[in-house]
Amino acid sequence: MNKYVKKFNLLIIPAAVLLLNFNFVSAGLLNTETASDIKSQAQGFSAFAGFDDSTTIGGVIALVVQAFLGLLGIIFLILIITAGYNWMTAGGEEEKIRKAKDMIQRAIIGLIIIIAAYAITYFVFKNLGGVAGSGFQE
Repeated sequence: MNKYVKKFNLLIIPAAVLLLNFNFVSAGLLNTETASDIKSQAQGFSAFAGFDDSTTIGGVIALVVQAFLGLLGIIFLILIITAGYNWMTAGGEEEKIRKAKDMIQRAIIGLIIIIAAYAITYFVFKNLGGVAGSGFQE
């Protein structure tokens, strides 16, 4: 058994070293034209995502608020699905049905609050856009 391990090591270790060296050689073949293409693509993607140099503090705040409200919308969807599942699996038990209805009612009230918060945020950033820089794009 010991002989086989030594033979295996004599074959595998040099092969692994050779394969690793080819990776380093191919990395050196990357020319400046390819690097500039990668840089221009990255700049294009960052501008598309809203991370260009013209982003104002108002834009950043609006992005954070929009992301937070989107997360709350996802939570609303999860609550509605959970309440619907609980209602469907209640099996006629009035207590479980009442809890599911209450959960749906609370989730809808939360959705109304989320929509109102978005409307207020949109209104504030549109009206203060000239002062602080609007985060919302038309």
